[in-house]
Amino acid sequence: MFLPATEYLTDAAQRLFLFWDVMRERGNQYREHMAETAPNVLDYKVELVLDGRTLSRPVNYGLVRVIPPTGVEIDPKRRPFVIVDPRAGHGPGIAGFKADSEIGVALKAGHPCYFVGFLPDPVPGQTIEDVARAEAVFLEKVTALHPDTDGKPCVIGNCQAGWAVMMLAAVRPELFGPMIIAGSPLSYWAGVHGHNPMRYSGGLLGGSWLTALTSDLGGGKFDGAWLVSNFENLNPSNTLWTKQYNLYSKIDTEAQRYLGFERWWGGHVNLNAEEIQFIVDQLFVGNNLAAGAIKTSDGRLVDLRNIRSPIVVFCSKGDNITPPQQALGWILDLYESADDIRANGQTIVYSVHEKVGHLGIFVSTGVARKQYSEFSSNIDLIDVLPPGLYEATFERRSADPDPAGDDWIMRCELRSLDDIRALGTNTPADDRCFAAAARVSEVNLALYRTFAQPFVRAFVNPSSAEWMRKMHPLRLTYELFSDANPMMAMLKPMIAWAHDNRQPASADNVYLAWQENMSQHIIAALDHWRDARDTWVEQMFFAMYDSPVRQAALGIDPANTQPMRKPGKDPLHDELLRQRTADLKARMPVGGLREAMIRALLYVGIGRGAVDERGFNIVRQVRREHEDALTLPLQEFKKIVRDQFSMLMLDEEAALAAIPRMLPSDVTPRRLVFDAITRILGASGSLNEEDQRRLARIADLFALREGVVDNTNVTALPARAS
Repeated sequence: MFLPATEYLTDAAQRLFLFWDVMRERGNQYREHMAETAPNVLDYKVELVLDGRTLSRPVNYGLVRVIPPTGVEIDPKRRPFVIVDPRAGHGPGIAGFKADSEIGVALKAGHPCYFVGFLPDPVPGQTIEDVARAEAVFLEKVTALHPDTDGKPCVIGNCQAGWAVMMLAAVRPELFGPMIIAGSPLSYWAGVHGHNPMRYSGGLLGGSWLTALTSDLGGGKFDGAWLVSNFENLNPSNTLWTKQYNLYSKIDTEAQRYLGFERWWGGHVNLNAEEIQFIVDQLFVGNNLAAGAIKTSDGRLVDLRNIRSPIVVFCSKGDNITPPQQALGWILDLYESADDIRANGQTIVYSVHEKVGHLGIFVSTGVARKQYSEFSSNIDLIDVLPPGLYEATFERRSADPDPAGDDWIMRCELRSLDDIRALGTNTPADDRCFAAAARVSEVNLALYRTFAQPFVRAFVNPSSAEWMRKMHPLRLTYELFSDANPMMAMLKPMIAWAHDNRQPASADNVYLAWQENMSQHIIAALDHWRDARDTWVEQMFFAMYDSPVRQAALGIDPANTQPMRKPGKDPLHDELLRQRTADLKARMPVGGLREAMIRALLYVGIGRGAVDERGFNIVRQVRREHEDALTLPLQEFKKIVRDQFSMLMLDEEAALAAIPRMLPSDVTPRRLVFDAITRILGASGSLNEEDQRRLARIADLFALREGVVDNTNVTALPARAS
């Protein structure tokens, strides 16, 4: 045992010195990064398009165009992608952190790509609404730069940027193409018991008065490092041990990956006091977004039901910062059923990953190659989906007859609100507790502003505010281990010795196994402490706010068993809906071959309850092959699809009965269109019995029954008219 022990001790000592050398590099990297004028972690060259500081309401945001890497071809007719990065404590760039990223897969799919980032310090006086106005100007600029594209820009909003993008789309819906909202909380009280402890923080701390105090101590700025601290506190075993141990145990191979991530993780940015107060009061404590209770400065309600573009919501069960309940609960807040979604003309597609964590949603190579790659490649399919609620599912390609060169096939499958509820929801009793916490927050904030804020502001000056930021524990961990600390120079001889005489222990060394076993015990102990803490936090929250007496004192009816925070119905919307229904019924027999084809295709497809990307690729092919009869701009095609789908939903029998009046007398174009329908349906394989029945009915309506009587497999039908 003596030789293995000596080998291990030498290896362990060398790894320790090399570990501290990486910590030193991390500190130096932090200082260099924060000294940059516009620090970011983008792995792409960019060129500035618009500087938000030059706008009439200046902000610290900017719009840049991503320059495609060598070998990547961009199709100027494809819709541009605009990626908005989160300003939630970290600096910008995580969306383009590496080649396999949101930006990378969008470029690979041939889309022009733009990025919305920000500087470390806000413009004095800027608000969340000012940022939204600036982003509207950015989208107008992108649209103007691409007048010939077949559709409005696709906008990706990550984390904090997701709810900001949704708010803008509710006020300026005409600016947006499809939206991808990734890891973004929109229903802030939602969650399930035993999980999601972050949602209790506001109630246990007495509300947002502490946010106001922190901003005042920062001289009117809120240090984003406090937000990062909140994230790290969620998983103490990773924060206090796993990250560092993983580097230490794999010091010969892990250093560059670790430093690359820490460059972003340590790039803390600031927010104005007005910005963070709005975020905490209106969103995380007040939960006013899905309730339609937020107003702009000119009095307009921010109602997410006004969004007209398809919304793709991507979340994960492994995300303890934005769990699926918070990412999807707004759908339950706004709509009574999937039919209600359709009646509002909205298309919502969601995808729930089984295990990736919050940061993995943005940086995981596997997620980029699967979910984001499929979203980017099939964004036109998403744009023309009929209104409704869908789940995007992904299956590996196997023996596909016409592979598109990627590994996955995306299907959009119809869902109901029960599928969202199955993920977990609040009870009315839970909502009453959160509503009580929101009232306590309002009271405490008013008390702080009246009695304490004037004194705090009187004692704070720019020097003390800057000192407070520099002394933040997270910032100190970077500064203390950089070359700015003269004590680090003492390690240089030992670091040099470790580099020059590196002797890793053999993989079968018994002490390495002991080391790994000890690490697992440390992780288990910290996880146990986290679970106990989270259980205590949840129990304390409900003990404080579940009291009927306290709720009544705060103006909350303890007997209310109805869901809270439901937005009201707009009578004008109901009247417009009635008018549209009457118009659609009147136009059922109106149209020609195009309308008849789309209506017929939708009728057969409704029975499947899903849309497959392979069928949409055949639609594209058919449009190219039959330009004289079937080609039309994507947005016009989208309108026809939505109209024909709505007609089928209103009165299926009347919509089908009207098809013969829309067809030409000549059998050749009818046969051509019917064959196109069979090709589209056959792209996903053979039809089941219900599909065959529906297709046979279409053949009757097209007066082509003889052509399908003996064909039970649609792939046996001729691909082109003879």
